Amino acid sequence: MKNLGSLLLGLIIGALLMYFFFCSGVKAMEPEIIKPKGVITAKEAMVLDEAFNSRHTLISDSIVKRADNRSAWWSLEDMRNYLNYAENQSKELGYTMDGVRVYLGAYPDTTVDSTTTVGYTTLFIAPTSSEVGLKGGAGASFRENGGDVPGGDPLNDGHSGVPPSATYPQ
Repeated sequence: MKNLGSLLLGLIIGALLMYFFFCSGVKAMEPEIIKPKGVITAKEAMVLDEAFNSRHTLISDSIVKRADNRSAWWSLEDMRNYLNYAENQSKELGYTMDGVRVYLGAYPDTTVDSTTTVGYTTLFIAPTSSEVGLKGGAGASFRENGGDVPGGDPLNDGHSGVPPSATYPQ
């Protein structure tokens, strides 16, 4: 009986130790955070923004005759949803999405619908794949930085700066 009591006590102590070791002190594995290529400092971003000032002034004064939009903002939720959507759509179109390309665009000078900001510059994002061109037959080549996925839906409707002509940082 003494051996059975010692065995049960040992099992209970062992179970408690295992519980505290595995459940209370160890956090769930968090994804590794990797700094992407091309990350710049805020100071470097300010230099880029200031270098754009003369172009922005030329566009605003000569073309649109008002302060034009300089930025776009999307929520994290919209960006994550778009990346998942674009990756899935690319797969359905027969491509493996490997990145995105950001384009400058401008709304038409006439109203298209009630949500369009007439004449302002906008930014939109298009899915890319290095497989674009590979499926083109003769003369097709690999693109390291990815070509736009044919038929892939771009993302627009980012919110403009406040005011639209606001510079970095806002």
